[in-house]
Amino acid sequence: MKKSMLLALVMMLSITLLAACGGSKNNEGSSSSPSASKPSESNGETPAAELTGKIVVLTHRTDLVDDGTMESYAKAFKEKYAPNATIEFEAITNYAQDIKVRLTTGEAGDVNMIDSSLPNSEMPNYYEPYDDKVFDNVYFADYRAWEGKRYGLSTGVNTQGIVYNKKAFAQAGIDKVPTTLDELYAAAQKLKDAGIIPLYMNYGAQWPIGNWAEGSVKYVAGDMLYTDQFVTSDTVWTVDNAWGTLMNIARKFVQEGWVEKDLATNNWEMSKGEVATGKAAMYFLGNWVIPQVIGAGAASEDIGFFPLPYDNSGKYNAPLGSDYMIGVSKNSANKELAFKWAEFFVKESGYVDSQGFMPVDKTVEAKVPQLAEFQSFNPTFLEEVASDARFNEIANKAEIDMWVGKYTQDAIVAKDLQAYYDTLNAKWKKAREALGY
Repeated sequence: MKKSMLLALVMMLSITLLAACGGSKNNEGSSSSPSASKPSESNGETPAAELTGKIVVLTHRTDLVDDGTMESYAKAFKEKYAPNATIEFEAITNYAQDIKVRLTTGEAGDVNMIDSSLPNSEMPNYYEPYDDKVFDNVYFADYRAWEGKRYGLSTGVNTQGIVYNKKAFAQAGIDKVPTTLDELYAAAQKLKDAGIIPLYMNYGAQWPIGNWAEGSVKYVAGDMLYTDQFVTSDTVWTVDNAWGTLMNIARKFVQEGWVEKDLATNNWEMSKGEVATGKAAMYFLGNWVIPQVIGAGAASEDIGFFPLPYDNSGKYNAPLGSDYMIGVSKNSANKELAFKWAEFFVKESGYVDSQGFMPVDKTVEAKVPQLAEFQSFNPTFLEEVASDARFNEIANKAEIDMWVGKYTQDAIVAKDLQAYYDTLNAKWKKAREALGY
């Protein structure tokens, strides 16, 4: 089981987060029945009852294909909309890499999860635009738009914060959820004193620590276009900007011994059981991990979720980021069926709720109790928007592995954080100049 990747043009939140991808954010054995809303026409043309033929759906959710959940969605779809149609799934383990190749070779199926690093300008080369009515009251409607046409529909809305085990908090004598950074530090020390791992960072897995950098800088800075300014700047990383704020928190957790002792090993799968049983108390991840912790043995009522208190103000921002977006292949021979499936999967299949996402439809309330708890802290939600793609272009040219976690690992354990940041800034400057920005 791997992560879902935090979107490269966003966060990631994912965060995301596009960072982490293939097989990802898996929730074993979860399925849900679709709602019984009135059938509508498929993408504005063919009546649903006339939908026939076959489509192939490419997905990163290997777990949901293996356990039959995706097939249960297909069965419900066929019963409601297209009894004579065939929905075939192809699960791809290394989805984030393989979809790039599939797109260029024309083997991307009829429906797929859009490559997060694909520029919007290239969407018309590979995808068919949706009918605008699909996006009524939907988050991120224009996130995958180009020249007035929309090519991607979000499959779930993520936010980020601290997922925690309530029993572990109680055992450590923590009777109040931290709402300031000092309170978070105090809680971490109490947990350590009680023999509980305060926060499972998953340093060794790399991808989960993206939240200590690109995955969170925009909302911590209070500007979802925060990274755009660095396209024309030589200084991206400093100890006193949003990157420094997050990194100093991460570094303190490591320095104080408030994280797992074995930093080098990828213990992602094991960590879920540790948090589920209360051997570890916290994750700093997205809401998507909540069903996985519950799936690892925790009772739902024992798992909570609160915004990261990244300072002592008592007020904070939190992000709204899209999980993978779903698109219909330009090469599909059965586009009407493909569009109807994509809309059903997002809005009716039950996938969004069962996987712990916030609803894509702005008018629908979240059914996940942990999200209700998160909202009770009244964070200022900042919705992800498409930012300047040149930021990622410069990072790639500089060979700084954003979204992967490697340089974030180095920053967390650097002897002198600003000195390390200076080396990154030097690479950034050289790459920016080479690209003429």
